[in-house]
Amino acid sequence: MKSCNGSLSCVTFADLTRGAMTEFQEKLRQQHEESMHRELEALLNTANKPEAEISRKDFNGFKDIFHRFLQVKGPSVDWAKINRPPEDSVQPYEKIKAKGLPDNISASLNKLAVVKLNGGLGTSMGCKGPKSLISVRNENTFLDLTVQQIEHLNKTFNADVPLVLMNSFNTDEDTKKILQKYKHHRVNIHTFNQSRYPRINKESLLPIAKNMGTSGENAEAWYPPGHGDIYASFSNCGLLDKLIAEGKEYIFVSNIDNLGATVDLFILHHLMSQPADKRCEFIMEVTDKTRADVKGGTLIQYEDHLRLLEIAQVPKAHVDEFKSVTKFKIFNTNNLWISLPAIKRLHEKNAMDLEIIVNQKTLDGGLNIIQLETAVGAAIKSFNNAMGVNVPRSRFLPVKTSSDLLLVMSNLYSMDAGSLTMSKKREFPTTPHVKLGSSFTKVQEFLTRFESIPDMLELDHLTVSGDVTFGKNVSLKGTVIIIANHGDRIDIPAGAMLENKIVSGNLRILDH
Repeated sequence: MKSCNGSLSCVTFADLTRGAMTEFQEKLRQQHEESMHRELEALLNTANKPEAEISRKDFNGFKDIFHRFLQVKGPSVDWAKINRPPEDSVQPYEKIKAKGLPDNISASLNKLAVVKLNGGLGTSMGCKGPKSLISVRNENTFLDLTVQQIEHLNKTFNADVPLVLMNSFNTDEDTKKILQKYKHHRVNIHTFNQSRYPRINKESLLPIAKNMGTSGENAEAWYPPGHGDIYASFSNCGLLDKLIAEGKEYIFVSNIDNLGATVDLFILHHLMSQPADKRCEFIMEVTDKTRADVKGGTLIQYEDHLRLLEIAQVPKAHVDEFKSVTKFKIFNTNNLWISLPAIKRLHEKNAMDLEIIVNQKTLDGGLNIIQLETAVGAAIKSFNNAMGVNVPRSRFLPVKTSSDLLLVMSNLYSMDAGSLTMSKKREFPTTPHVKLGSSFTKVQEFLTRFESIPDMLELDHLTVSGDVTFGKNVSLKGTVIIIANHGDRIDIPAGAMLENKIVSGNLRILDH
């Protein structure tokens, strides 16, 4: 066997195989990409001209994310490089609030636009159409409350804060019909559409769509690619340039179903009062994690940058560590303050490197598909002087389930000009833990089970399972557990007061 000396380069069989494999993988990647481009062209040929122009922009974005998806192997983070963010990069809200407000806060408000992420449907709560049109309080929908909040701000401070809705192809038509009713409100409303990306077959890595249609056999062929798409679609539709031309400097972005995400004047002032060379281009509102938030994305320090770490990016071996409340103490509320000129700069340079979230789903027919998505907060690492602000829990009040809906409809909260605040009558500021069973999942069914929403001011924990109804003026205190076994029914009588009680078995109240 020959030994190698210094001048000869030794190539082992393993090296050759590795080289051949890499070459093979590269060829395979190119083939996948070429096939995808051909399919996308074929799809565009089925659309009319105006539609094809919009879709071509969408597809350019999709080609980019698909290319990156093919390149990336393994988890996108090296666990050993993850550190907690430095102390000064996540400021306590109290410190920002302590600065107070200037006399001319309306000048700052005039440089702000509010963006609500409005791409989601109400299907998980058993509702058709956009989630933002579900009634949450005194017949007011999420959208009504948002308009009321901003109108109140504009009237109080004689300002002009516009509302911008990022719709998806799922919500755009229904939302636009409803917007007519706000014509005479003191708030300018703009809408733009998220991109529409093709779902891809997990095996062939090709689109499952047969043409550009969205109905019939194509109903499940498309998806909105996560809220990280805001940067591209906001720029592509011309709204970014329009707002900058109107003198807007920042957007406040949040999910439309987060009822705690109101414009905070102290954070706004903090942004506006920075010296020009140290302008903070991105603030992420974070809040302390509880056991209910273990899946929420967290802020980390990674290679000298603040970065958002989502559970989907965590290697399997470290998921429990990610969920621990001790190592990662905060999570992202998705309330974000972002500089408009910075979005323009980064978008034009194509410098926003958003990690890809690979969302695998099985469609009703059993077909396994992949959706490539991105998250709006993932861009934090690309912005200058980005920081987190640790805000009170009250700024994170999402309504994802009927259990959340029960809380916001109850007397735990009082409503003023579209904003919900915890009732002063509640002695401690934490929200009760509410778990309603599957009989309450759909909003319509949920509403029929309550003659009126119970008094919950002194409630700590409520679990309800099975066929249960509540009469008028029921009061729940401490820990209450109500379980109707299969085939049984429990009617909680009008005026009942349950304090630290477990109710089970069968209790029917029939009209005489």
